[in-house]
This record gives sequence, structure tokens and C-alpha cells, in this order.
Amino acid sequence: MADELDLLRAADPAPADGPYFGDGPLDHTAERHLARLLHEPRPVRRTRPRLAWGLVAAAVVVATTLTLLLGGSSGTPALAAPRPLTVRAHSVPVPLADVAELAAVAARDGSPALRQGTHVQSWSLGMSDGKPPVTLPEERVVRWQADGSHTELVVATDPSRPGRPVLTDAGDTPRLVEDGHVLSRRTYPPMWGDAPPLATPPHDPAKLRAYLTELNHTDTLDTPELLDAAAELLDNWTLGAGESAALAELLAKAGGLRPVGEVTDRLGRTGQAYVYDSGSGLRRMLILDPATGTVLGMESTLTRDDPEYGVKAGAVMQYSAWMR
Repeated sequence: MADELDLLRAADPAPADGPYFGDGPLDHTAERHLARLLHEPRPVRRTRPRLAWGLVAAAVVVATTLTLLLGGSSGTPALAAPRPLTVRAHSVPVPLADVAELAAVAARDGSPALRQGTHVQSWSLGMSDGKPPVTLPEERVVRWQADGSHTELVVATDPSRPGRPVLTDAGDTPRLVEDGHVLSRRTYPPMWGDAPPLATPPHDPAKLRAYLTELNHTDTLDTPELLDAAAELLDNWTLGAGESAALAELLAKAGGLRPVGEVTDRLGRTGQAYVYDSGSGLRRMLILDPATGTVLGMESTLTRDDPEYGVKAGAVMQYSAWMR
């Protein structure tokens, strides 16, 4: 290490008696010292320079990949970002009230049953000042055991790009990982509670509304809050037929959810889409199985440009697709 420090000192392009942070070229002596430092083989500590160059190369690969995928901080939104779901041409919109009625009929046999835990495929667009958007596609499986313990498995995967590398910011550093890469695997000790979301959700619409109001930590439950609470519920529970029917009834009575027709969701399932325009530049789409009222997914897209983050109208901000 001493000889390397000597070389650095000898190669000093900004001596103490020179102008601070000079921009002029190095003299011949400095260039020779730098060439020795950078290119001559070192008899000792070769591992560390190799590791340093490896990290630099990895950083270049990630930066290049982000530029290719995302278009840079001043470019267009991520090429890897999904396109908004589109309504099938000439499909007939099904009113939410009809879906609620069909769901109530389907729930009479009590199957499928309510199950604690979830299986959800999600994607979101993370943005911050001075940085390009970052795609975060992942699949999460939460399973509860009879003793109150549960496991959580989070995997990086993108159903729209099967088998292809996935961009993630797990660990706070954007990077590419292989499709199916395990981001985290955790086991939690037994836990119980009598408040949402640990408490069992009811299948009575009025009681479910009170449950969702408490879950959302609000005194009211307007349509955006209902959608937020429903998403959080589905991130913790896989609803049975009765709970899906109750939720469908609440959604049918909510204002502003407009039926738009049939869509194919991210997982290839056919459902009916219902759109809520917030008026603040965000459009939310709810996808239901029209025969059972089961929530298949939700998607949020921008309805106007956001120049601050370089995101255009129509960009998908987030989606979730829930499975049994």
C-alpha cells in the first residue's frame, strides 16, 4: 500500500503551490506515474484491484441497462414498463350491480373458502428526484400455519417478460436479476389479533364495510378509500365466495366506478373492468370476475403528464393481480 500511495502523491496533478482544482493536463512525470499505477502488474494485493474493477464494471452494466430500459432521467418512461390494460373492442360492460347479484348466487355453496395469506403479482413505478424511474415487478406468496406463524416468499418475476431478467431495486440499488430470483424468504413467529388485518374479515356487507373502514384508519369509506382498503385486505387474505360477494356489493354501491367492458389481465384471465377517475390525474381500474365477484386485479395509470418525473400520460404507475 505504501508504494501505491507514493505513486499517487508523485502523480499529484494539483500541487499545493498550484491553482486549486486545476484543469490543465498532467505533465510527463505525472502521466508516467499514473500509467505505472493503472497498468503495471502489482506483486501484492492483486485481489483488491480486480474486485474494484469488477464493481466498476457492474456499475457500468447497471447504468447502461437502466439507460436502455428506462431512457435516462430526461427520457421517456421505462421501456420495460407494462402498457395499460385495454378494454376488448365491442365487449359489453356488465354493471356492478349485476356482478354483485351473480356473486351472491355463487356464494350460496360456500366454496371456495376464506384463507389467510395471499398470492399476488405486483408491479410499481418508483420515482425520485434526479433519478430515472425504476420497475419493480415481483410475486409474493404468504402462507399461514395452524399455529399462527406464517411464511413470506418474494420473487422477482414479470409475467409480461417470462424468462427474461427483471429489474429490481431490492437493497436500494437498481440492478438486474434473473427471472424467478428470490428477493426475500422470511418466517414469522405466531401472532394473533382482533383488529384488521389479522382479524378474520366478515362476509356480511355491513360488517365488512366497518372492517374495511377500520383497516383504512378512516371514519369514512369513499370510493378511493374503499379501493385502498380492498387492496390491503387482498394483500393479507384470499377471499372466499362469501367475502367476495360482500365486497362486490360494497363496490356496487360505491359511486364513480364506471363499467367499461372486458379485459384480459396480466395473468391472462378474462374479467370485467371498472374505472374510477379521481380528477387528480390518476385513473384506477378494478378488474372483477363477473360470475363470482372475485377481485382479479387493480391498476393505476396517469391521465396527464408529470414533467417533474418525466412520466407521460397513460403510464402505468402500479398494478396488482391476486391469485388463489
